[in-house]
Amino acid sequence: MTRLNLEVKYLTQEHLTGFENYKYSCLDTSPLSIYIMHPFWNKVVEYCPKWVAPNVLTFAGFLFTVFNFLMFSYYDYYLYASSDDQPDFKQIPLGVYALGAFNIFMAYTLDGIDGKQARRTQTSGPLGELFDHGLDSWTAMLITVCMYSVFGRTEHSVSALRMYFILWNVFINFYLSHWEKYNTGVLFLPWGYDVSMVGTILVFLVTFFAGHEFWKFDLLGGLTAGIIFETLLYASAIVSNLPVVLWNIYKSYRDKTGKNRTLVEALRPLVSLVAFFAITTFWITHSRSDIIEKDPRIIYFASGTIFSNISCRLIVAQMSNTRCELVPWILLPVGGAAVFSYVMPQYDLVTMYVVAVASLLAHVHYGTCVVRQMCRHFRIKTFRIREHSE
Repeated sequence: MTRLNLEVKYLTQEHLTGFENYKYSCLDTSPLSIYIMHPFWNKVVEYCPKWVAPNVLTFAGFLFTVFNFLMFSYYDYYLYASSDDQPDFKQIPLGVYALGAFNIFMAYTLDGIDGKQARRTQTSGPLGELFDHGLDSWTAMLITVCMYSVFGRTEHSVSALRMYFILWNVFINFYLSHWEKYNTGVLFLPWGYDVSMVGTILVFLVTFFAGHEFWKFDLLGGLTAGIIFETLLYASAIVSNLPVVLWNIYKSYRDKTGKNRTLVEALRPLVSLVAFFAITTFWITHSRSDIIEKDPRIIYFASGTIFSNISCRLIVAQMSNTRCELVPWILLPVGGAAVFSYVMPQYDLVTMYVVAVASLLAHVHYGTCVVRQMCRHFRIKTFRIREHSE
């Protein structure tokens, strides 16, 4: 019987050669990371058996965030559970918040020790970093949407549309870090990552002990908890992330330590992100059926999945030192779907679900093929350590 082969050759020989010459370069200056988290992770990793492959830790951490997303989707699909003016929607059991905090803690810890485990077992390589950062790009959506359930779509929080833009703020910050590395050759880890992970754990724990009512307060000037968190997220991007990214890129050109690409080539990776933002924003803001109010979760999920795919392609390009794709093919059907929904608004929500499922399948296919092709090239196993490293 003929075996069906669905694999697509996403990695060219140029990509694979670039991965062979890749050298990991990262700079972490976060005080929280340096003085608290790394010492903790150094202790934890000592309890991990050396036969456990680093990618197993990475994937396990990712699954904790997936479980969180599914759990909160079950108890609060429409994000109304914390809305006191929506009695038709049951509140989230307090134990869910405790489990949510534990899941984020486990995901954060496993993400922190996977690289240390790779160095302990002498299995560091480009596959591990690609696997790690690729999954992180998806986690950006999974964790953020779970946080929205704490505040809900209430007068003390933000609307579903504003949450969409908050999510995009998270996407852009993540993407800028890898765009920065695309041009400088160094991954400068943003301080906001550690703060956001610890902050998420604390918010879930506070909600577990005090209930979601704890966050329903008004300060002077009409400030609510939702507005405060929204403001902090935007402020951190404008004050601490974007200026640092631009400064580091500028320094790499000034000191000739980076890739020194032309301006057009340096900006090339941003085209796909801007195009994707324009497509999805046009879709939801011009939706005649107000799709963002009908089912915000499916919009967040579809956007986060497609964003992860675009990010993974950038990560592949920067790690292999190849030219980034201008417009990934995944955006073409999404653009077509947006136009179709505008012309046929009665199928708006159905079309979004089709896009969500199709993007999920396409992204999983892309990731699986890329990992398989790298494993074949380097003659390694994704979830198994070579015999000489055991």
